[in-house]
Amino acid sequence: MRYNVNIKLNISSLNVDRHDLLNQSKKVVTRRILYFHRPGHLSILPLQNIFESIISSYIKDKVGVAEDFLNESLALSLKANLSNLFTDGLLRLAGTGQNTVDHNRLVRGDIIYWLDRKHENEFENRFFDLIDDFIVYLNQSCYAGINDYEFHYTLYPTGTFYKRHLDRFKNTDTRKFSIIMYLNVGWKLEDGGQLRIFHDTYEQDIAPTNGKMVFFNSGELEHEVLVTNTARLSITGWLKSYPLR
Repeated sequence: MRYNVNIKLNISSLNVDRHDLLNQSKKVVTRRILYFHRPGHLSILPLQNIFESIISSYIKDKVGVAEDFLNESLALSLKANLSNLFTDGLLRLAGTGQNTVDHNRLVRGDIIYWLDRKHENEFENRFFDLIDDFIVYLNQSCYAGINDYEFHYTLYPTGTFYKRHLDRFKNTDTRKFSIIMYLNVGWKLEDGGQLRIFHDTYEQDIAPTNGKMVFFNSGELEHEVLVTNTARLSITGWLKSYPLR
């Protein structure tokens, strides 16, 4: 889905010194903190605070995390969408590779369904509105250059996993950032299915708790999904950048 770079938001800005999101060196650059309001939203600051928490945690250790990126109502509605798609037999086995797709369940066992505004689904569109807002904030405050994205529902049935991998394809660098948002109400440690991210000197396990968003560079951090002991639900996608013509 090509991102609409002409989204109209009421934006005011102020300058603060922050690390460049796209440059992990010690160089300090100017970032703009943005305050914006979409018609119909009741508050400005909560969105800004959530977006800033993602960026700040990313700068700290290359993995951005926001515990409540999806509010409870939206997360439950998206989970209901995913459950209905599964019941209707519309989820398909995910694969690996770009031009030639390999469906090897010894590598990954999830089943997926792509989100699209063409579905005219109220809750998918609310999700896309939130992603649009985040991209506006990311581009304006971090000069990220994102102009496209893609997302799919993901369901890992009990006993499935995804082996260690990198999200960016070998022959194209259009995938800039990976995003995962979890739809697992009441997740417990024994449920399994944690996201394991491989840093240079340590491993980071992230619990797939309801509403949480995880954000990282698609071409930098290898990661895996540990074996699930119960069905694990999420929305997974990538923020992308294509040359403007």
